[in-house]
Amino acid sequence: MNIETLYTRYSENYLVDTDTRKIRKGAIYFALKGVNFNGNAFAEEALNKGASYCVVDEEKYANSENILLVDDVLTSLQQLATYHRVQLNIPIIALTGSNGKTTTKELINAVLRKKYKTIATIGNLNNHIGVPLTLLSMTPKTAIGIVEMGANHLKEIEFLCAIANPDYGYITNFGKAHIEGFGSLEGVIEAKSELYVYLKKHRKTAFVNPNDTIQLEKSAGIEQVLFDTQQLLFLEANPLVKISYHTETIQSNLIGDYNFSNLSAAITIGNYFNVLDTDIKEAIENYVSANNRSQVLKTKINTVLLDAYNANPTSMKAALENFNALEASHKTVILGDMFELGKNSAEEHQSMVDLAASLHFTNCYFVGELFSNTHSDQLKFKDLEALSAHLLAHEITDSFILIKGSRGMALERLVELL
Repeated sequence: MNIETLYTRYSENYLVDTDTRKIRKGAIYFALKGVNFNGNAFAEEALNKGASYCVVDEEKYANSENILLVDDVLTSLQQLATYHRVQLNIPIIALTGSNGKTTTKELINAVLRKKYKTIATIGNLNNHIGVPLTLLSMTPKTAIGIVEMGANHLKEIEFLCAIANPDYGYITNFGKAHIEGFGSLEGVIEAKSELYVYLKKHRKTAFVNPNDTIQLEKSAGIEQVLFDTQQLLFLEANPLVKISYHTETIQSNLIGDYNFSNLSAAITIGNYFNVLDTDIKEAIENYVSANNRSQVLKTKINTVLLDAYNANPTSMKAALENFNALEASHKTVILGDMFELGKNSAEEHQSMVDLAASLHFTNCYFVGELFSNTHSDQLKFKDLEALSAHLLAHEITDSFILIKGSRGMALERLVELL
């Protein structure tokens, strides 16, 4: 089946699903395959649950006129997304970076939707499947699309740009994330800069933080929209970030001075698209992060700064330094393993242990196999269960507690013990 015919089916409802447990009436079900599942086997189930059509790539499952046979389901999903993006003919903003992608994306969306009908990546669906699904969630009523792009190896951003064809791009930063896949910090910079390569080749526009010399260098030769450093001023982060923009003082709900650049990006992009300053202020002040990202939680006996969505050496260092600067008489740090660091893993975990020790927090707890192998006088625990048992026996009270670790550590489960 060609893409034009598939698009005709899709444009009947502009709905695409890939999970039969969440089929929406009238959606097209794409039978994706994984290591432990074959979506083709669920085509009839999808129809029974209300799907209008199913796209499969195994002929034995194409036993109905509403089951459409293609060479490869994933490729068809990606091609359909690109074809749809062309038909939409709307501005698409792509963003990537080592840290802060999702928060920045959500801030940009909050600001732009004050004036426009926007669609943005849901959660962190930012890969070769998530980007097409984001594009296909847009309809002719959408005015601006915001597409987050993640990567853990070279050429991935290049591939995602070819699907989304962005008009604008923003890179949050270059940090020590997914080093195992990229090989080095230089590899990270090369990979993320594939967005700049695309923008330059297609004569598009980059939003750039002028305080980041590497960003300025890598975006040279591209039409740039720079943050207005004369008007965007950092005021404080104690613990919430407060900034000034034009005549407005903006009190965010975000913790950590490292969020200043994320806020600056949202404001810069909002200003570029002519969102009123008062609307920008309102959007930012009403935005509250979720999903374990820098959330301040008040328990019965402590205050918890939960930042357990993800972690790498760059983001963990920033979190520790920011936490150290906050005012509190008793501070406790709970750090979980950082994943995908490859050959640098032992060195980077030891570096975090040494940094935490130098900051003289009241208590430090390290959890996970990687932290357990570091040299430290602080308490170390092989896994979450061991730390949980310790916390049950040695209750922490009246403390400000930072919880930071990679997503796979699921450190948010500790909150109920604190």
